[in-house]
Amino acid sequence: MDPQIGLLLAIIAVSLILFSMERLPADVIALGVMLTLIVTGLLSTETAFSGFGSDTVMMILGLLLLTAALERTGVVELAGRTIFRYTGDSPNRVLAIIMSAAAGLSAFMSNTASTAFFVPLTIGLAQRARISVSRLLLPLAFASILSSSVTLISTSTNLVVSGLMQRYGLPPLGLFELTPVGIPIVLAGLIYMYTVGQRLLPDRAPAEGDGTFAVRAYLTEFMIVPGSPLIGKSLNDSGLGRDLDIKVLRVVRAKSRYFAPRADLVLEEGDVLLVEGERDEILKVKDLTGIDIKADVKLSDPELQAEDLYLVEGLILPRSPLIGRTLKGFRFRERYGLQVLAVNRHGETLRRKISQIALRLGDVLLIQGERSNIAMMEQTNVFSILGSVEGKRVNRPRARIAIVLFVGSLLLAALNVVPLAVAVLLGATFAFLTRCITPEEAYRSIEWKAIILIGSMLALGAAMDQTGTADYLAARIVDLTGETSPALLLTGFFVLTVLLTQPMSNQAAAVVIIPIALRTATQLDMDPRTFAIMIAVAASCSYLTPLEPACLMVYGPGRYRFSDFLKVGSPLTVIIYIIAIILVPLLWPPVP
Repeated sequence: MDPQIGLLLAIIAVSLILFSMERLPADVIALGVMLTLIVTGLLSTETAFSGFGSDTVMMILGLLLLTAALERTGVVELAGRTIFRYTGDSPNRVLAIIMSAAAGLSAFMSNTASTAFFVPLTIGLAQRARISVSRLLLPLAFASILSSSVTLISTSTNLVVSGLMQRYGLPPLGLFELTPVGIPIVLAGLIYMYTVGQRLLPDRAPAEGDGTFAVRAYLTEFMIVPGSPLIGKSLNDSGLGRDLDIKVLRVVRAKSRYFAPRADLVLEEGDVLLVEGERDEILKVKDLTGIDIKADVKLSDPELQAEDLYLVEGLILPRSPLIGRTLKGFRFRERYGLQVLAVNRHGETLRRKISQIALRLGDVLLIQGERSNIAMMEQTNVFSILGSVEGKRVNRPRARIAIVLFVGSLLLAALNVVPLAVAVLLGATFAFLTRCITPEEAYRSIEWKAIILIGSMLALGAAMDQTGTADYLAARIVDLTGETSPALLLTGFFVLTVLLTQPMSNQAAAVVIIPIALRTATQLDMDPRTFAIMIAVAASCSYLTPLEPACLMVYGPGRYRFSDFLKVGSPLTVIIYIIAIILVPLLWPPVP
């Protein structure tokens, strides 16, 4: 064995141990691997760092920017709300629909792009259905990858394999040539994830800072403003509970008339609705036409969009002058220049107007106002600021533009006008130019750890190629399996390809293995096409680690560990192998 090959195998073994121990962040370990390759002389500095400028990293960056624009313009929220109407809060139904939709979309587009679109939507559905996102995001990524063998354009790896086949004198893959093996893989994979796989998933709460902001049910007041399209509609037809996921407790008319929230109650101009809901759902009303949040007085749109306004959650302290007083009696707004948008009282549903509620110790207020006024109140012990609330305003007028840019980018790539990485970066650039989202907003939403992780690990794939480690492993496979059994040879190349797709990109693994497999098949008088098909299927089995781009997109938001992918992905890989080793030799006989 060449010393460089031995050294690289040792580096891989140590990195896998560190990844499994999870005492260091995965991105830190990946950076360490890349730097070790440079220090040991296995890679030049330029080659090691080139991964950060690769088309894989640029593709992920562009997709994340485009999906941030979809989220910023309300497209993701609208899609999630539509899906939620059919799923309700049933975890199994949400899981089934998310996986089916992702698998269907991925059959005709990049699985990375499909995952990127569904990640924010899935997070929103998980919040609505009160499901931990870790129960949904990994199945989403796996469902997207499962469709890789359905059509030629499901993944760029298939196109790479097809091109290599032509280089060695074989006819290229047909658009639906892989479908007979791809469809059974999708069906079996979805059934596995829906039954056994979801039982192996972790149940971890989403990462939301340090947990300061718990999910609280706030009481607030909505006002039907003049000219509102809700005037004359019944409470049921208004769609408030459906669209905002809030509960209407009372309807106040003419300041003194209280009505129970009957479904047939017709809304009138000036009606005040006492509603209960989560903070984020309450704040969404600012983007709806014809309805507004009402504190002691109606808030105007120019006020709400002033740059010096700040949203905070404030906890009433033991010596606060607000204890036992109402906001109206204390003249809170006039005295401090602040608006109380909503009130939370743990474990109790409030049914009176905010201004008439006698506040208690421990009440949490959702407060809006100038930073200086909020700071002054905290200094005087009126309340303690739990933290700021980022008031994200949805840019709905740009929603259609964001959809056109996302779909247009994918069409450019699907029609081979430009590579996918170029297409999505073009779409992201136009999203900035058309003001769908600002660069600052987009960059804040990117999971930079994923970018660092994949950019660093691409160096490991390059090292395996340059040192000849991949060729060495392929030769050992042939030695171990012998030269007479097609099934054993196909199994050996399947296993080797799956192993190489973990540290290397799928395309790189295929580029390394295909020439060796085709030469082996030719020498043994077997059909090279059988081996090419088997490797195309195996190259998409990226379930054992989160290094596949689709998996990287869910790794951070789902708070997953390396071991989660190995635990859930190993049985799935075995299932795919069983289907492939039965169908591939049957449909493409290796021996004429």
